[in-house]
Amino acid sequence: QPACAPRLPADEHPREDAQEEQPVEGGGSLTGAPVPGPGAGAVGLPAEPPRARTPSREAEADFYCVKWITWKGERTPVITQSENGPCPLLAIMNILFLQWKASGVKLPPQKEVITAEELMAHLGDCILSTQPREPSEGLQLNFQQPPCFFLSPPPPNINDTMTVLPKLSTGLDVNVRFTGVSDFEYTPECIVFDLLNVPLYHGWLVDPQSPEVVQAVGKLSYNQLVEKIITCKQASDSSLVSEGLVAEQFLESTASQLTYHGLCELTAAVREGELSVFFRNNHFSTMIKHKGHLYLLVTDQGFLQEERVVWESLHNVDGDSCFCDTDFHLSHAPGKEGAAAAPPDHRLQQ
Repeated sequence: QPACAPRLPADEHPREDAQEEQPVEGGGSLTGAPVPGPGAGAVGLPAEPPRARTPSREAEADFYCVKWITWKGERTPVITQSENGPCPLLAIMNILFLQWKASGVKLPPQKEVITAEELMAHLGDCILSTQPREPSEGLQLNFQQPPCFFLSPPPPNINDTMTVLPKLSTGLDVNVRFTGVSDFEYTPECIVFDLLNVPLYHGWLVDPQSPEVVQAVGKLSYNQLVEKIITCKQASDSSLVSEGLVAEQFLESTASQLTYHGLCELTAAVREGELSVFFRNNHFSTMIKHKGHLYLLVTDQGFLQEERVVWESLHNVDGDSCFCDTDFHLSHAPGKEGAAAAPPDHRLQQ
């Protein structure tokens, strides 16, 4: 069951709170989604960019179950989510709970259910607590002055961050670049990650051993690459048409939004023991590196009562994974059959 379902088209699932997408110059839109130009129907690409935006939810969906685990000798809460949970908010909050000694964010030990409003309050308090008590040159300006638009990216600003916070419970627009695991088009939403010092990663990279793809993709973001493909397909120059086809084939062959080169770069970039947010397939996950291997925090509400199912390995691009307990020992996931639940002997040996 997907943790964060993609949005349905407006004609299938009308949303009262949906933002109206206004076309802008260059074939894009103010919400980050490319607006297909003439002939765009010929491009075999998804209409949605790689972003996580949660569909509108009923009032009762604003309550989330708390799963208690033993983490580093302490009973620690993990916020679980149903199918359409606000994954950006939960991914960040679960990091703050896991590193509560540094963040100071804790819940009462008897807490079993928490609301989105409570989570937002905890997050707001954590951000406000990062404000320096004694003004220092440069740092205090980040909390009082508007960002300098001559810098890229701008410094974190406390007022802008508080404006962005409500978006965490509905979804964030994320536009990846294929040049590095931490390369994203900078948007106001990124301020939250910067101010909390939470790394944001992805693994959708171009393999440098494929020069044609490197040439076709370049340093473009996802949205820019989609626009380039549309333009190239309409060009009269055969070389441009060919380059557009190469770029289109790259997007189609890496539809999982994770490549083996990206996985290798991700493993190398993440520090041992580092808690971070991993973006893939329109979903934000809490990620950690343990003994050289990457793991994603299991937040599916279906595992609420499974104390031995805490982490899920991230070691290939095909979705095949293993479940582990809080100490990263392989564990059996009840109700899930196949290699992920009962790994073969050679994987157990590894």
